[in-house]
Amino acid sequence: MRILLLMLLWISTAHAQLVSLPAMRAGQVSVSGLSSGAYMAVQFEVAFSRSVIGAGIIAGGPYFCAQGSVLTATTSCSCTNDLLPCRVRAGGTRVPDLIAMTDWFAAAQTIDPTSAMASHRIWMFSGSADSIVPPVVMNDLQTYYRHYISAGHISYKRNLNAEHAIPTNSYGNSCLTLGTPYINNCNYDAAGELLNWIYGPLNARNEGALSGQFIAFDQSEFIAVPSWHGMADFGYLYVPAACNSDSAGCKLHIVFHGCLQDPDTIGATFVRYAGYNAWADSNRMLVLYPQATATYANPNACWDWFAYDDTRYAQKSGRQMAAVKRMVDRLTGLICRPGRCT
Repeated sequence: MRILLLMLLWISTAHAQLVSLPAMRAGQVSVSGLSSGAYMAVQFEVAFSRSVIGAGIIAGGPYFCAQGSVLTATTSCSCTNDLLPCRVRAGGTRVPDLIAMTDWFAAAQTIDPTSAMASHRIWMFSGSADSIVPPVVMNDLQTYYRHYISAGHISYKRNLNAEHAIPTNSYGNSCLTLGTPYINNCNYDAAGELLNWIYGPLNARNEGALSGQFIAFDQSEFIAVPSWHGMADFGYLYVPAACNSDSAGCKLHIVFHGCLQDPDTIGATFVRYAGYNAWADSNRMLVLYPQATATYANPNACWDWFAYDDTRYAQKSGRQMAAVKRMVDRLTGLICRPGRCT
């Protein structure tokens, strides 16, 4: 019966009754993402560095890489411009400039102090055949992170012949395929690897039917008129059975999907098959899946990492950033009032 209900939720969320994101008391917050979701994960981790313990980055680049320019985003931070040639090259993201901007934002207190990143555990993945965010961009991300985080806290997987997608060991296209749903079966469990690096060692993942439940929640509680700002009306939360009655001591992992992985494009395929839920099920871990949507300025439903909606997109006050932080506050039991969180 539970499986049937979950299938109905996945197939017809747009027609389902949305609920409020439940108030819980999770901790040990971490974040990960693919492509635009990887850039969003880096932004969130850097801007809210006092609130998270680590990040998993799959095919992304350094913080503030685009510097508010769609041209830079699509030619220097990725190869996604249909009209202009790609200018990606080693050092092409100008890491020293990005570090200077990070430090300036921190000094202005629009992001958390950079010193808070020192304890983070970072897991990075770059497919050697990635044609969208080539490995040299990820190499620049490693250089960026090494300015703030010791080498022992960073794991970088870059020897798998894989295209631009989240690699799994059980679902998706062939490993060298570039195309929807951007989930590739590479005989490699990226979700498990990153979660074990950040939190590990974890219990083995649940190889059977999931014990928990998916909640489709109303994102308009966290950002007014979400679709005006590149966010879908609803997001997903996976709650393992062990966290259902008592969430104290449960972990919280935030997952940002990539471009063209939004509900209107692939439904809940990313939520179901990216590989996180089986690990969450056996390790008392909530998984939050915020959802983006397409807009006129953002036709591919990417997260805002190049100022398509908000010039403050990479700072704590950025609309999407603040919305997701409010979700995290709800799930961790943080009580926020104007100007003050306790």
